[in-house]
Amino acid sequence: MVVAHKQPGTAVLSSAYFAPVQWYQKLFRYERCIVERYDHFLKQTYRNRCLIATTQGIQALSIPIEKVETEKCLMRDVRISSHGKWQQEHWNALLSAYGESPFYDYYIDDLHPFFERKWGFLFDFNLAIAEKMCHLIDISPSFVPSEGYEKEVENDFRETIRPKHPLPDPDFSPIPYYQVYRQKHGFLPNLSILDLLFNMGPEAVFYL
Repeated sequence: MVVAHKQPGTAVLSSAYFAPVQWYQKLFRYERCIVERYDHFLKQTYRNRCLIATTQGIQALSIPIEKVETEKCLMRDVRISSHGKWQQEHWNALLSAYGESPFYDYYIDDLHPFFERKWGFLFDFNLAIAEKMCHLIDISPSFVPSEGYEKEVENDFRETIRPKHPLPDPDFSPIPYYQVYRQKHGFLPNLSILDLLFNMGPEAVFYL
C-alpha cells in the first residue's frame, strides 16, 4: 500500500458515479473527507455520470433517476430509475471501451455487481462504488457521509470537481498515463477512475 503525505484538515466532496481521478486524489491526500449528501441534486454533474474514453473520444455514461417532485431535491433522497436497461448499456460500454486495456480482465469481475444488482438511492450506490474502488486501488482513506449540509469548509471541492466549467484547482495537475486510444485522441485527462484503473492497474495509486 502506498502511504500518502496527507494534507491537514477535512475536504468536502460531492457524491459521484465512478468519480474522476481528481476526486480520488482528494480522497487519497486529505486526512479526512466528507461526501456531501445534503446538497441539491444537479443535472449534468458527476453525481450521476462518469466520463470514459472510447474509440470515438470521450463518452458520458449517465444514470437515469426517478422524477423528483421539487427542483431542490436533496442528494440523499434521489432514487435511481428502475426503468430502462442503463446497467447493461453501461456494462457494454465499458467492454467496448476497455476490453483491450491491460487490466480489464483483472478487475471487471469485481465491478460486475454494480451493473447487475438493483439499487435504490443514488447516494448509497455511489458510496458503495467509492468503497470498492478504494479497495481495488489499494488505498484506505478516511471518508464519511455528511450529517448535515457543510456550510463553512476550508477545503471545499463540491463546485471545483465537475464536468462543465470546473473551478481552478492548483493542487491538481493531470499526469499523462497510458490510455488505449491515446495515439488517436491524445491524452484525455481526468476521466473516470475506471480509466486509470483499467489502464494502469496496481500503478494507479501512484497517479493520485
